[in-house]
Amino acid sequence: MAKDTTLRGIVLMLLFCLIAPLLDVSAKLAAEGGIPVGQITTARFVVQGLLMLPVVLFMGLSLRLTPRALAFTFLRAVFLILSTFSFVSGIAVMPVADALAIAFVEPFILLILGSLIFGDHVGPRRIAACAVGFAGALLVIQPSIAVFGMVALWPLGTAFFFAFYMLVTRAISVYMHPVAMQFHTSWTGLLLCLPIMVLASGSGIGPLDPVWPEGINWLWLFGVGFWAAVSHMSMTYALKFAPSATLAPLHYSEIVVAVALGYLIFGDFPNAMTWTGIAVIVASGLYMIHRERLAARISPPVTPRPATP
Repeated sequence: MAKDTTLRGIVLMLLFCLIAPLLDVSAKLAAEGGIPVGQITTARFVVQGLLMLPVVLFMGLSLRLTPRALAFTFLRAVFLILSTFSFVSGIAVMPVADALAIAFVEPFILLILGSLIFGDHVGPRRIAACAVGFAGALLVIQPSIAVFGMVALWPLGTAFFFAFYMLVTRAISVYMHPVAMQFHTSWTGLLLCLPIMVLASGSGIGPLDPVWPEGINWLWLFGVGFWAAVSHMSMTYALKFAPSATLAPLHYSEIVVAVALGYLIFGDFPNAMTWTGIAVIVASGLYMIHRERLAARISPPVTPRPATP
């Protein structure tokens, strides 16, 4: 891969890390404005779908789905809905940086699930890195539970659901363009969320009973979908221009941006134990990436066979 192309991928990945926390900030502002978590989750799919449609049409990508691809897309949407709902439930009451740090145990969960489901080889060193990473998450969760209660466990749910989301993505990425995948996930997510919002209307179920947004809350809801669409497009093309092994360590800079925005907008700043937990999670993640690189150098290259949709 050419050096200038790799640099372009690095820039796009850093752009993702700058933009992605704005999605979280918009969601937290909407929640503080009285918008239910379920409605914020639904707004993500509405706006993201509307923004992705012209991109798909401009690129001339097919909108058709085979039955198998449709089934996988719905499954992908289910896990993204659960992941988004869990994360927004967490940041509605706790700092964005704390929630994001806990959610960053997702690569460790993904590694274990990849071993169990796909039979990926996982050596003892990477298992140890996973254990240390979870220990780091506990350092963040423990004081958060003391302050915010059991709601601090919501981001851990995000990590699990997003890991399953990534596994489904892995299964269908060999035969579906990533941009089309984002669009199809958006409309299927909306198709799943909308009936729930309609049935919950007037029910009094706090997280699901929708309200009519007022004033600037419209902007926050739009921001959830807008920043989701832009950030994921940035990451999609970053992976096109640069190897994932090069980009993966950069992902942890998202925590730095989340801390800065959390302090500037909400006045939140991690305490010493949270900083220790963040450092442990990041160090464990970087070590695991290092082990993945070593394994890739040792293992002979394998040409994957395209799956039949």
